Amino acid sequence: MKLSDFKYPLPRNLIARYPAHPRDHSSLMVLNRIDESIEEKKFHDIQAFFEKGDCLVVNETKVFQARLYGKKEKTNAKIEVFLLRELNAEENIWDVIVDPARKVRIGNKIFFDNGKLWCEVIDNTTSRGRTVRFNHKGDLFKIIDRIGLTPLPHYIKREATAKDKESYQTVFAKTVGAVAAPTAGLHFTKQLLRKIEAKGVKIVPVVLHVGLGTFRQVEVEDLTKHKMDSEYYEVPQHAVDVVNKTIDSRHRVYVVGTSTCRALESSVTADGHLKASKGWTDKFIFPLYDFKITDRLITNFHLPESTLLMMVSAFAGHDLVMKAYKKAIKDRYRFYSYGDAMLII
Repeated sequence: MKLSDFKYPLPRNLIARYPAHPRDHSSLMVLNRIDESIEEKKFHDIQAFFEKGDCLVVNETKVFQARLYGKKEKTNAKIEVFLLRELNAEENIWDVIVDPARKVRIGNKIFFDNGKLWCEVIDNTTSRGRTVRFNHKGDLFKIIDRIGLTPLPHYIKREATAKDKESYQTVFAKTVGAVAAPTAGLHFTKQLLRKIEAKGVKIVPVVLHVGLGTFRQVEVEDLTKHKMDSEYYEVPQHAVDVVNKTIDSRHRVYVVGTSTCRALESSVTADGHLKASKGWTDKFIFPLYDFKITDRLITNFHLPESTLLMMVSAFAGHDLVMKAYKKAIKDRYRFYSYGDAMLII
C-alpha cells in the first residue's frame, strides 16, 4: 500500500481538545472484522465483550512533564526545550528538541527555574534536535515534574493546564519515560478495570515509552522505505506467562493501544507465542502484517497518513477502517489523543 491510501479529510472541530468526563463515557465504535459490521456504544460498555479466560494487556508507561520553558543566557530569549529521552543518567545528558532552533547553538546555556537549573548544548542532532547536559546531579525527573508542563500534542491548540497532568495519564501509569500518552488507555477507569477483572479476565502490564516518533510524518510514498523511530519497551515474564496461557487455552488477547501492540509484536517466538524481552524496537506494522499475539485491539482515531492508522488498517483491513473513519466523521466522533475509542474484534 502507498502513503496516499491513508489520507482522509478531517474537520478541525472534531479534534478533541479536552478528554471525556468521566473517562469511560467517551464514545466507542466497535468494528467486527468477520461481518464488517459497525456498532456504536459508550466505552464503559466494553466490559460486555470480555469472557472468562481472556487477558487485557496494557501499557504502564508514565508520561513525564517533558515541556520546559527557559531563557537563553545573555539574551534572555524564551526557548522551549522538549525533553525526548535521557541518554546518560549519571551525566544528565538528554536528547531534546528546541524552539526556536535558530537561536540555539552548541555552547549555549538555557536557564530554568529562576536560574537554579540550566543546560548546555553539547551537540546538534537534527535541525531542531540538540543534545544537552544539565547541571543538576541526581534525579532530574523530580525537578522536571515540578517545573515542566504536560507535553500535549501539537494539534491540541491550547496550553497545558494543571488538570492535564492527571488527565493525560492512564490509571495504570507507573514507569516514567513517555513523552506522549498511550491514548487508548486514557478511557479506562479503576472501576471499569475492576468490573473487567471480576469477569475472570487477567490484566497484565508491559512497557513501551511512547516518543515523539508517534507523531512523525511519513515522508515516502512507498511504505516499505519508511523507518520508525526506536522506542524502549519491556515485556516481563509475568505478562508472558499470562498471555501464553491465554493463547494456549484458546481465549482472546485484548491489547490496549498501538504502543502495547508494538511491544507484544516485537517479542514473538517462532511458534507464535510471547517471550520476555526488553530493549529498543523500531518495528513498523502496516498492511499486510500478520499479527501473532493480538486478537482484539482497542485504539483511538488517528492522524491521516500516520503509522498508527497504518497499524490499525493492518489489523482490521484498510477498506473497513476507512469506512469506519468516514462514519466517525459523519457521526461527529472526537478524534486523536483526547478523542473517542474503537474496539476491533
